[in-house]
Amino acid sequence: MGLKILTEHINVPGIETLEVYRKHGGYRSVEKALKTMSPDEVVEEVKTSGLRGRGGAGFPTGMKWSFLAKPEGVPRYLVCNADESEPGTFKDRWFMEKNPHALIEGMITSSYALGANTSYIYIRGELLFVLRILEKAIAEAYAAGLLGKNILGSGYDLDLHVAPGGGAYICGEETALLESLEGKRGNPRNKPPFPAVKGLFACPTVVNNVETISSVPWIVNNGGAEYAKVGIGRSTGTKLISASGNINNPGVYEIELGVPVEEFIYSDEYLGGIWKGKQLKAVVPGGSSVPILPANLILKTAAGEDRLMTYESLADGGFVSGSMMGSGAFIVFDEDQCIVRNTWNYARFYHHESCGQCSPCREGTGWMEKVLHRIEYGHGHQQDIDLLVSVAKQIEGNTICPLGDAAAWPVAAAIRHFRDEFEWHIRHPKEATAPGAVYRGQLDTVTA
Repeated sequence: MGLKILTEHINVPGIETLEVYRKHGGYRSVEKALKTMSPDEVVEEVKTSGLRGRGGAGFPTGMKWSFLAKPEGVPRYLVCNADESEPGTFKDRWFMEKNPHALIEGMITSSYALGANTSYIYIRGELLFVLRILEKAIAEAYAAGLLGKNILGSGYDLDLHVAPGGGAYICGEETALLESLEGKRGNPRNKPPFPAVKGLFACPTVVNNVETISSVPWIVNNGGAEYAKVGIGRSTGTKLISASGNINNPGVYEIELGVPVEEFIYSDEYLGGIWKGKQLKAVVPGGSSVPILPANLILKTAAGEDRLMTYESLADGGFVSGSMMGSGAFIVFDEDQCIVRNTWNYARFYHHESCGQCSPCREGTGWMEKVLHRIEYGHGHQQDIDLLVSVAKQIEGNTICPLGDAAAWPVAAAIRHFRDEFEWHIRHPKEATAPGAVYRGQLDTVTA
């Protein structure tokens, strides 16, 4: 199953404790960075590694760090985005629960690189049990001299805090997160200024995902060049994948980027094929906000090449025939699943989670939910399909933050690839709403 950068010791009994974690090489990157490297050297190693943000955007981490403003006498902050509210995504929660010290080590090493003396882990409000695990691990790190004043005699100081959110999806957007962390309503900010210039408490700030930060210690210990050898092209390193849906082996997988999608779905090493031997219908490869792809386009690109688990390959073809890596939430649908119902369910979520600040998102998500609801429940009209496409276009690119795009893309993609299923719901409302009814690819037939 390839190299394990993050999960090599994940199942070691007691790995959540400082004693066991250090026995397995924990906090070596802190010692190496603080005693033998300058902050700029750490940043350069991360740049060399090609590590990209693992929260969804995929932006080069080292480049993001290099944008951080460094005005004299002004504090800088590192904030870990552990809000993880994207439907289908559970890798970060699982990782923090299993191995909290790996994240803490990453926070210390990364904070040193950025010149931050106070850092925060902003965790999803529903994950209070994980917050307690992190707090216990942080207390152990303070007691061992790995946090606080003069860490390991290096002269570097760092205080680390865990802050729970209120359970709002919008606070996964970095500027809404910062607003929430400051005690305000979690509304996204207009950019510019960007957080690297004016972030938390109006000071230069970097916001990175749990998985991104937890990858830094391996890079420091082994070198950015070694990390860059893993994966393919610009998709370097490994990736945690939250796999769910109609598969035999759901769970979290660490894969080397570049694994063929077909191998990932059907190999016994990974997902083990489709549940009960059914046929694959579709996959959402990166969380609810990315375009859904039918079976033929998730296994192969439009050009007939094998689709790979990389940022570039999953996006091959644009939104016409491709999708996105996103947060790595890999959701599999078998032949018995209703695309219309799934799309309505996603629209319901995004309407509920819209902060309401931007009119296109506030109004458009509500319209999409209502129209999809009436199609799903047998009250749709033929013109509703084009209406949904029109509303999605009016939302996309017209909001302060990406939530509007996240709501529009799944609807547009579902219609693009499964328009006949929407038409069947409208033409045959009685059959479509019957218990167990499933569309099988022919507009005038039904299988129950």
